[in-house]
Amino acid sequence: MSRRDLTDKDKSAWAAVSRTVKPLSGRRAAPAGTPRARDESNLFSPPKLRNRPLPAPQNRQNERSVRRGKQAISATFDLHGHTKDSAFQLLPRFLRLEQAKGSQCVIVITGKGKHGEGVLRRGFLHWLELPEARALVSGYAPAHAKHGGGGAWYVFLRRR
Repeated sequence: MSRRDLTDKDKSAWAAVSRTVKPLSGRRAAPAGTPRARDESNLFSPPKLRNRPLPAPQNRQNERSVRRGKQAISATFDLHGHTKDSAFQLLPRFLRLEQAKGSQCVIVITGKGKHGEGVLRRGFLHWLELPEARALVSGYAPAHAKHGGGGAWYVFLRRR
């Protein structure tokens, strides 16, 4: 797609088309001739967290043993089908329950989203940075391909 400005002919064509289209409810139509930009203000994670490296699990030996199948994965929580809000209301409950059971490692399936930029995936990584998560989680790592690959995460729980 070229970055040229719209000509007067293009602007008049878009104006004619925009008069015949009814916008979806709750959305405002952009003035004719203005390009639509992606709304960056509604991204789940703040900019300061986006470029941070992922913290390593507290015990790297745990990650290796899980990947090799030597440590059991206690449970799996699949976020598919959840909205961002419902997922992050249920996720802490799930982790607290597993921690109370004495689980050391669980898998959280976020999915990849389009081009690895899914809302739940970004939100999950942001949530792990919050103090509420730090009380439950000692570390996390991307899952091995046999456990879901890039769309899943090992979550290592703190001992009670």
